[in-house]
Amino acid sequence: MSRKWRNILIGVLVAVLVIGGIWLLSRSENNFKSKYEGVDLSTDVTGIGRSNTYTAYLEQYKDLPAVTEAVEVDLASFEGEGGEVCADGIMTADESDLTWKVTMPKAGLYNIQLDYLTVESRGIDIEREIAINGEVPFSGASTLSFPRLWTDAGEVRKDNQGNDVRPTQVERFEKQTAYCKDDMGYQTEPYAFYFNEGENELTIRAVNEPVILCAVRLLPIAKFPTYEEYLAAQPEVTMTETGLNYSQTIQGESSKLRSEPSLYARYDRSSALTEPYSVSNTILNYIGGDAWTNPGEWIEWPFSVPEDGYYNISIKARQMYQRGALSARMIYIDGVVPFEDLEAVTFSYRNNWEMRTLSDKDGNPCRFYLTKGDHTIRMEVTLGEMGPILKNVEDSIYRLNQIYRKVLVLTGVNPDRYRDYKLDQVYPEVIEGMDLESKRLYKIVDDTVATTGEKSDRIAAAQTLANQLEKFVEHNERITESFSNFKDNITSLGTAMQNMSESKLDVDLIMVTGENAKIPEVNSNVFQDVIHEIRSCVSSFTIDYNSLGDKYEDTDDVLEIWITTGRDQSTVMKTMVDDSFTAKTGIKVNLKLVLQDAILPAVVAGNGPDITLNLSSWFAVNYAMRHAVEDLTQFDDYEEVTKDFTSSIIEPMIYNDGTHSGVYGLPETMNYPVLFYRKDIMEELGLPIPQTWDEVIAQLPTLQGNSLEFGVSFPDIVNADASILDSMIFQNGGSIYDKDAKRTLVDSEAGVAGFSLYTSLYNDYGLPTVFDFKSRFRSGQMPLGVSNYDMYNQLMVSAPEIRGLWDFTLLPGTKKEDGTIDHTGQTSGLCCMMIATDDEKVKQNAWEFMKWWVSTDTQVRFGREMESILGASARYQTANQEAVKQLAWSGKQLKVLQEQAQYTRGWPEIAGGYSTVRHLINAIRRVINNKEDKRETLLTYARTINEEIKIKRREFNLPID
Repeated sequence: MSRKWRNILIGVLVAVLVIGGIWLLSRSENNFKSKYEGVDLSTDVTGIGRSNTYTAYLEQYKDLPAVTEAVEVDLASFEGEGGEVCADGIMTADESDLTWKVTMPKAGLYNIQLDYLTVESRGIDIEREIAINGEVPFSGASTLSFPRLWTDAGEVRKDNQGNDVRPTQVERFEKQTAYCKDDMGYQTEPYAFYFNEGENELTIRAVNEPVILCAVRLLPIAKFPTYEEYLAAQPEVTMTETGLNYSQTIQGESSKLRSEPSLYARYDRSSALTEPYSVSNTILNYIGGDAWTNPGEWIEWPFSVPEDGYYNISIKARQMYQRGALSARMIYIDGVVPFEDLEAVTFSYRNNWEMRTLSDKDGNPCRFYLTKGDHTIRMEVTLGEMGPILKNVEDSIYRLNQIYRKVLVLTGVNPDRYRDYKLDQVYPEVIEGMDLESKRLYKIVDDTVATTGEKSDRIAAAQTLANQLEKFVEHNERITESFSNFKDNITSLGTAMQNMSESKLDVDLIMVTGENAKIPEVNSNVFQDVIHEIRSCVSSFTIDYNSLGDKYEDTDDVLEIWITTGRDQSTVMKTMVDDSFTAKTGIKVNLKLVLQDAILPAVVAGNGPDITLNLSSWFAVNYAMRHAVEDLTQFDDYEEVTKDFTSSIIEPMIYNDGTHSGVYGLPETMNYPVLFYRKDIMEELGLPIPQTWDEVIAQLPTLQGNSLEFGVSFPDIVNADASILDSMIFQNGGSIYDKDAKRTLVDSEAGVAGFSLYTSLYNDYGLPTVFDFKSRFRSGQMPLGVSNYDMYNQLMVSAPEIRGLWDFTLLPGTKKEDGTIDHTGQTSGLCCMMIATDDEKVKQNAWEFMKWWVSTDTQVRFGREMESILGASARYQTANQEAVKQLAWSGKQLKVLQEQAQYTRGWPEIAGGYSTVRHLINAIRRVINNKEDKRETLLTYARTINEEIKIKRREFNLPID
């Protein structure tokens, strides 16, 4: 066959395959309905399913007639603790538990509406639990969230580079009205609670934060009127030309109230028609973005109209974040959703701005009746029609993890691929559950496509799992072949759910117009785009992207500070420096974002900064040995500055050269291990939360008998972390080095005891050495595990389906002879350092900055601002213990953190100390991998460590004997 005809044949075959693939895809999409049609998807298989759900709760009362009368609770008649009558209502403390007797005219379902007034506290949302007649009716009623009000502290200012500097967000203390709602947003309407006819008890229990309750109402189920009903209720008016041609533009960045401090003005340089526009300077010109994503978050703008009449409202918005997804917003006018068409206004994916005129279901612009004067418009994130779908996804993930764990009990973590475990005979309910879940997932795919209008890659995980489960049911003897892949697919579905739950949107401006006014064009033409790109290219050669905020010339009396974190953190810090530190002290600061590796060469060359920030604490001693940093104990107020730190976090920054012991850094962050646990699984197994390592070991047979695991970090090449071994040595009364830092003490009896305990967990009790704790904790395969407490940040974001089912407590400890338990854990963190200088003025200015930076007020503000920008994933691990109390931890979590912090000890940094971690890890690997003798191996490596310490001490002219 000639080459020409071979190429033609290949082209024809490719075309046939492509067309056939498209046909099959289309056919499969149309046929999904046949897979679940006629099947009752609401009934769970016995032993597989979620209990105490809101859906099941409503099902009990679905046939009740609607109630029509409202009831207001007599707040002053409360019983319980933590309540106090005040001028505005009832002040409820953050540990309050108050009950009221309410008489209902008729049995039925009621919405609960609260008027509340926030009080100055930690700035996080208020959380309450509702109980009816002594019982929490469904799981969602135990985590009801009520937002605060936030606004700008002042006007936008400009730095000396011409860039806008956004004002700080501050809380406004005003009365608010809110319903008890699903804070995840899956249930878009307010929760409905059942009350008996006659006397009932209503309990409101504090979970987080104090608040003043001003009113509590039990209302008939709320329903929005139709657009036609809304118009029929409005008066007829004749408008003047002024009103008909009226046009007011409300800039998105000019909002006055918002529910979260993260919803502040932002800047955009990507479009020539973003208002206001600048290609080179940072100009705040829109609001929203990736921070405006969670259901219930809202932004409010004021506006006014010149006369009574009917007006149109248009929103210039952009949803460029998720292809194949809709971002929905509920629209309030003067605090009320006027009609049902505004319950979920959707914005589809597009790269550029669109001007969206609020319209009815037929696409006609909505006519809003407004009286002359001032009004407000509020946009609130809602999941709309995606809410119930995502709730089904969340429930499906929960059930799939139950199925996974049940199979795990039979097959173990590493099943024999060639063995038929007779799963259909041993666990027939699992096969039945797989069959039902497959059908549910197919319906989820269909529902998502029907809602969004396309099948995006984000729902592909559901289809993959549905197909896999279908095959499992048909050939259950082959489940073990794909068991690991099954778990990965569940994780992928969880990630997809998290992505689909996000509802990001940008708002450039809102227009309120009379019915004759014209709406301007919102997108640029080709000529404007070309000019914009040319100007952007030119400006990129003149902008210093590493310098932040106000920038001063070298001739100025200025501190040079280098920071190694991300741009979000450094931008927040520079704003704080300019409006707080420099404004109060007059000391100018240039803040520069650099790579960590750039610092040492610059210091050696004499071109370094005055202060470095966010470096690991071991840098302090390593720089001190080279006389490159200042001893901070030289300052008279050192003791006062460090009083809010634990001694353990200071310890890694202490250096003794044989004649003088100094401290060469101030701590910024502090991290330490705690025990994470799954409440639901521990209750299912009937196991208490272990307090000691002996209790952990005693529970391992039960855990492993159910193919579950306990997780303790194992050092590897990437993560050379021996902190749990160190913690065990500390708990046994040992230390890493002697008091003069001349030799290691890991070869002491306490060191051997800690080393033996640590290695026995793997050798004798079979703990896994390689695992992804977050993934296994999420699935339930590892319901107990030790990790640094910053794991909380990751779990809050990555595992929404187990929200409320997990918590953390003190690190397992060692029981002492007197019966007390030693929970000591190793701490680590980041620090700031003052680079060595002979200039006394620079020293004093640098010390003033360092004092300001680690102070309680500064650390609290920085922590809150970072969490407001990045959410719970950025919960700040400040080393300042007074600041910890004011961050967004619940009362229970804060108590654990404070107690564990007092149990911590630092890892001393010494000359040659790098070899200690390296050789301890070598000893661990030889004992676990080669099964060598624990004591002899540790003693051998201790001698090697001591030799390296001697070598380094000679190098730095330090005493050896």
